[in-house]
Amino acid sequence: MRELRRRAADRLRAAGVASPERDADLLLAHVLGVELGRLPLVDALDAGEQEAYDALVTRRAAREPLQHLTGSAAFRHVELAVGPGVFVPRPETELLAGWAIAAASALDRPAVVVDLCTGSGAIAKALADEAPDAEVHAVELDEGALAWAERNLSGTGVDLRHGDLATAFEDLAGTVDVVVCNPPYIPLEAWESVAAEARDHDPHLALFSGQDGLDALRVLERRAGVLLRPGGVVGAEHADVQGESAPGVFTASGRWSDVTDHRDLAGRPRYVTARLAR
Repeated sequence: MRELRRRAADRLRAAGVASPERDADLLLAHVLGVELGRLPLVDALDAGEQEAYDALVTRRAAREPLQHLTGSAAFRHVELAVGPGVFVPRPETELLAGWAIAAASALDRPAVVVDLCTGSGAIAKALADEAPDAEVHAVELDEGALAWAERNLSGTGVDLRHGDLATAFEDLAGTVDVVVCNPPYIPLEAWESVAAEARDHDPHLALFSGQDGLDALRVLERRAGVLLRPGGVVGAEHADVQGESAPGVFTASGRWSDVTDHRDLAGRPRYVTARLAR
């Protein structure tokens, strides 16, 4: 088993996979239907398991996302079904979700929260899980991603709609406490630098946003200004090179106070928050 795992990791490393040992082990645990920590207790694979494992390692070496191969992605305390047609949630976004959960939980009444560009429904599902008293609404434009969000948000009580962030939730205008969004933010010119897993498998609608990567953020700034009640807050993820330009979108409009940029666990600029001026 050790040799099997080593050979699989070597194949993934040669293919440029960022975490070859962990991916090899996660795929093996998936094939065996066991938790990762129980792999050392497994003595051998039968012929069917060996064939299935080899097939998955080959697909991962071709840079197919790990989560597409296992069919799920962990996000904070929830599991999400993911696959072709939806953006795979990243660990960095858990910080933005945590901010939204804290903002919603800080009120002395049930908060009204809107998740724009919900994708798989990751942030909305985390909100429903960790801020159960909040009234959570979510919207997604892409029909393929919407189908995954419907699956993930079923039974959570989240109000999920099909629509554009630029016009969504007109019925909630001026009543929302927290707007949260993980918009597309990659500049078109950065195409070649995007990891193969994202560039070749994530929906481009969820990745690219104009020449400077800020087109969707500009739309979000305007829509959040419509949706939020005075004093309400907005939070949005951005690329690590947009630590000044993303907050600049909010400061330039004159609608916002407390514009603050936040860093991820690696110390990189990751998301911006702001409060609608009273």
